[in-house]
Amino acid sequence: MIDRTLRGQTAIIGIGETVYYKHGQSPDSEFKLALKAVISACQDAGISPHEIDGFASYGNERSEAGRLASALGIKELRFSNMFWGGGGGGVCGAIGNAAAAVATGQADCVVVFRSLAQGQYQRYGRSAGASVAAGDDAFMFPYGVISPAQRFAMKVIRFMHDHGITEHALRAISLACYHHAQNNPNAVMQGHLLDEGKYDQSRWIIEPFFRLYDCCQENDGAAALLVVSADRARDLRHKPVYIMAAAQGCDERSAAPVHNMPHYASSHFAQLAPRLYRMAKLLPEDMGIVQCYENFTGGVLMSLVEHGLVKPAEANEVLVKENLIAPNGTMPLNTSGGNLAECYMHGLELVHEAVRQIRGVAINQVTRNDAAIIMGGPMVTPVSSLILGSELTL
Repeated sequence: MIDRTLRGQTAIIGIGETVYYKHGQSPDSEFKLALKAVISACQDAGISPHEIDGFASYGNERSEAGRLASALGIKELRFSNMFWGGGGGGVCGAIGNAAAAVATGQADCVVVFRSLAQGQYQRYGRSAGASVAAGDDAFMFPYGVISPAQRFAMKVIRFMHDHGITEHALRAISLACYHHAQNNPNAVMQGHLLDEGKYDQSRWIIEPFFRLYDCCQENDGAAALLVVSADRARDLRHKPVYIMAAAQGCDERSAAPVHNMPHYASSHFAQLAPRLYRMAKLLPEDMGIVQCYENFTGGVLMSLVEHGLVKPAEANEVLVKENLIAPNGTMPLNTSGGNLAECYMHGLELVHEAVRQIRGVAINQVTRNDAAIIMGGPMVTPVSSLILGSELTL
């Protein structure tokens, strides 16, 4: 039987990003931001943009592959791909798609990117307005359930109730992210210190569990990374960061309408996570670097549990700030600040941080840096996850 796997066949060789801005404050267009991030990734890798022959993105990306290829002077576009679904559920899936293209010979150098200029367009995810509420909305809008925070909070509250987890676990996640952002010069929330008192006194967004600091930012900017074959990566500028596993999908009927899915209190990773570890040939306890997408802190909680990184019965003891901060925490989390405090680039900044950690050049460097797990977009459908590793993990 053929061993069908992405394990170790490809590597990330370059990462690039623009300045990250608060919502609506970018001086550049979305397309220009995308170009800047791609060129930055190429400079980091030490290659020419002309060597790119593929593009992959997600989250309804507006900067089209053909237009980018023309602007960059690419001679031949061989691969272009978009992951279905909104937000950051596809961040790891897009990298998996790029790796699959390279591993199967469809392309030689694929850039994965995300760009946002929300002053140029309306805020991401905001409804354009409609005269009639249809589908799920017809069942929820009349009762005031409109925003993602409202819809997701019900899942989180159920999960926390079922397992006896307190709001202090959510607070610790937020405190750790803001702590790490203070050392990151590109973090939008650098200089915005957060302590327990400030967190506890912040306004409710969704009572009783989502306060202001439980919710992601809205930002402008762009990020990009380059995927090539493992053989080629060994001859380039940086220590290769190997793609050990990528998985995407969702649990049974997780997109069932009107909150009618059988596994309700879930971030939708329960069936995906075992596949991820099998492909990587690694275990949860091997993950020294943990990067989890925060649309809301409650999604992080459920994601950590469903990836086997935290047991529900131990969440109150494990999820405290001291355990979640670099360099000495038992499970340093979102070490550049994450969506909460670095930038909401729909999770691609989390992958960048994992690459820096494995290279050994992160600002908040962890001690165990050979294997990283990244979890994308909890509670949306579909979701995706990724494991990256150094040469020692091969």
